[in-house]
This record gives sequence, C-alpha cells and structure tokens, in this order.
Amino acid sequence: MKFSTVLAISVALSTSAAVPVTQKVFDIDGDVEAMQLAEKPEVDSEQLQQLITDEAITLHAEKLYNISKKSIKQYGHPTRVIGSKGHWSTIGYILTELKKLRGFYRVTTQKFPALFGKINDYSLLIDGISAKSVKAFDLTPPTRAEKPVHGKLAAVANYGCSASDFPAGSVNNIVIIKRGECAFGAKSINAGNAGALGAIIYDASPLAGTLGDHTGQEVATVSITEKEAQPYLDKLEADPEAEIEVTLYVDAKVETVHTLNVVAETVDGDHDNVVALGAHSDSVGAGPGINDDGSGTISLLEVAKQLTKFKVNNAVRFAWWAAEEEGLLGSNYYAASLSPEENQKLRVFMDYDMMASPNYELQVYNANNEDHPAGSGDLKQLYIDYYVGHGLNYSLTPFDGRSDYVGFLETGIPSGGIATGADEYKTPEEQAKYGGEVKKWLDPCYHQACDDLSNPDHAVWLLNTKLIAHSVATYAKSFEGFPKRVPLNETAATAGVAKAGVSMKYRGSNLVV
Repeated sequence: MKFSTVLAISVALSTSAAVPVTQKVFDIDGDVEAMQLAEKPEVDSEQLQQLITDEAITLHAEKLYNISKKSIKQYGHPTRVIGSKGHWSTIGYILTELKKLRGFYRVTTQKFPALFGKINDYSLLIDGISAKSVKAFDLTPPTRAEKPVHGKLAAVANYGCSASDFPAGSVNNIVIIKRGECAFGAKSINAGNAGALGAIIYDASPLAGTLGDHTGQEVATVSITEKEAQPYLDKLEADPEAEIEVTLYVDAKVETVHTLNVVAETVDGDHDNVVALGAHSDSVGAGPGINDDGSGTISLLEVAKQLTKFKVNNAVRFAWWAAEEEGLLGSNYYAASLSPEENQKLRVFMDYDMMASPNYELQVYNANNEDHPAGSGDLKQLYIDYYVGHGLNYSLTPFDGRSDYVGFLETGIPSGGIATGADEYKTPEEQAKYGGEVKKWLDPCYHQACDDLSNPDHAVWLLNTKLIAHSVATYAKSFEGFPKRVPLNETAATAGVAKAGVSMKYRGSNLVV
C-alpha cells in the first residue's frame, strides 16, 4: 500500500478513538477508594485513544523544552543530560504530573549509580598528518595528565582480544587495532595492560562507540576509518621496524553520578500479571531531546493521565528510565534488580523511544516467540495489526541494542516496541511507503541541539501515542491468548534469552563491539 503520509495519518487519527529495596515510595494523596474504582468503566482501547490529544502533547513538550533551558548556564545550551538541572527538573516534572493523579498510581523512585563521560577535546597526529576521521570513544579516559602523549605506532595482531596479540613494542607507544571479535572496552583494557599510552581502533566506517563499564585499566581510545589507517598499516607490514610518530590527545572525564528511575504502578489491577512500559527521561548533552526521548516521556505521561478514567483488570506499570543515553543504564539496573518472583509478574515490557521523528518510518521491533521470550511476537503483531487496520504501512526493525528493551529481553521478559527512526538514512523504498526525503536521516536532528520544539512531527506523535494507549488498554483488560511466562530455568526460555542478545552490538546509541 502507498499513501500520502499526512493524509494517511490524518485518516488513521480521525477513525481511532512489589518494589526492589533500592526504591523510595512516594505517598501521593493516598489510595483511590474502592467505590471510586467501581464507578469507573472497564478500560477500553477506543475510549482511551479518544482522550489523547495533540493539544495535551504540545503543552507537555513546551514545558519540557523550558525545563531543558535550566541547563544553559552549565552547558551553554538547553539539555536534559543526566546530572544536569534539566534532567533533575525533568524527573521533578514527571513526579509532579503523577501527583496530580491523586493516588491512582503507587509511585516509586529508584536511585542508581551511572557512569557519565564528558569529552572536551581530542586530536590525533600520525606521521605528521592530522587524522581527519578521528573520533573519541564514549567513556574513554583522558591521555596521561590530560596532555598530549607521544610514541611510535604499534600494530596489534588479530583483533586485540588477547594479551598475546600485543607486541612488545606496545610499551609507551600508541597501538592500532582492528575492530571486531570483542568489545571496544576489552581492546582498550588489553592495550593498557600491555603498557600502551593510547589505542586507535579502525573500521571501514566511522565509529560511534563506547568503552562501556569503566575498570580503570583502559587507556585513551579513539577511532579512525580503515581508509585513513591503511597507509600506515601497509608501511608497518612492509617494515615492522618502521618508525611512525604518533601524538594523541584526549581531554575527557569519566565519573559516577547518581540519578533516578521513576516508576508508577496502578493501585488497581492484578499485580501478578503486570503490563509494563517505559521511555527514557534523559537526553544527550548536545541538546534538549524533545523527540529523543521527550516524545516517549510525554506519551507515557499522557496515557497514564487518561488511564485514570478507567479501572484495569491487570496492573499497569509506567517507567521513566534515566541514563539511557549513557548505555541503557537505568533500565538495565531496574531489570537486573527484579527478584525472580517479581520478574515473573511482568507479562510484557513495551519500549517507547523516539515517537515523532520528522522524516519518519513506522518501525516495529522484529520480535518472535522462538528467538525471544514467548509473547514478544504477539506484541509485534498487535502493533502491525494496528497500523494495517488504519491503512498504514510499517517497517520491521531489528533488536540491535539501541533502546531500553535490552535488559528485559536478557532477563526473559517478553518485549517489543515501536519507533520512528534515528540516524538511519531513508531509502527510496521507504519514501514510497511514508513520504519524506531520501538520503536524509529519519531524524535529522538526532542527538543535536536542533531536537527542540520545531523537530517532532506531531501527526505521527499523536498516532503513536494513541497506539501506546491501545497497547496499554489491550493488555490492561486481558492477557487472553497471550503466552504465559515460562520460568527462566526452563530450557526454552533460557535459549530465547540467550538468542535475544546475540546480535546486539549496541548499548544505547553507541556500539560496544
């Protein structure tokens, strides 16, 4: 099917109508009385969708952007990055909005430590030539004393995944390593243990990667393209004793900050069969993050607000994760903190990250019940049925590790979600399905200062918020036909969990392998 983008969405919208011990519990205006719940109608998808409006979404967006401005003094521009006034105020805003709902939810916060890296400057000079493709890895330590270091270029054998790959000439020099086979962090640690002053990792394409968990053994690590690295590699291959002078400089800081997840669960409903959904509350340091992921944050808030007009059969748990942009830290921490008993109570987790990209696709995570926890494929089909039922196209997108479903998949919880795209380029085939611009990012302002109020596409944002409402209403009403949870110690579930993580080369927006 091929439709005019705006027309198709306009038509679709017109026709739709127990806590971990690390959490702090907020008493928000007491519990809803049983009589009040009895007077409410049972949750209904069409009725809930009809309550979702663009006016409400826009009002939240304006408030969130103003909140991001609180970081201007510290960062020089609006942002909601963890640790900033903008992010703490975002958490405050979420809690304030939930407080207005007068006890319909039991609200908790979960404090956790998060690694936060800030890169101020970096440069690389090889054989007297400045590397044009150089990029510092996220969570890299600085060069020694935060000053340039000098040494010879030493080529590492294989992929630098073993200590034996590093030559004796690594000591007090700069090593160059091929991407692949193991995590970037492992390569950096091995370089540090070999006595190197720094590491260069090369690949066919420019890398946006992270070193991941900080051990203190890493060295300053940057990347360059294979094209730029090849002349030096050829020179060393022809003459292993060739001296290629390198100067590496990285001014960076890695520190641990503490931040908060916010979780709100309906007081009403079956708490042994929980519908869970989440969005991340933080942005990158570069901008205010109104689409990424202000859009998901706002969509969840508005659905949570309108859900209070109904009674639910199954409890619904809304979550706003912190530190997604630092590597999915908040959601991973939460999922890992669940006891086996609490884990089993989560029947499904739905991830809502970037609901309103301006050059969008209607993306559905390509889950199935064989390679992923049973129920993941059923959730995928719910999204597909919704789009198709409204005369819209959809695109399947892989679980690649770039959003907060990872921790849930890896702990055996059926998961999925929708998105509208980030730094992927739109193809002619996708343009035929959705309109928009070919050879342009799906969100041209992804991780940039321009992800402000002018960035989101409000038509697709409204559409997807209604779909979120539909997903919540469907499972809050009944899990009939949805696979029951399988204990993690059973073979089928364990295999599904193992397979789920195989292809995930990202943790958040950064590559880890």
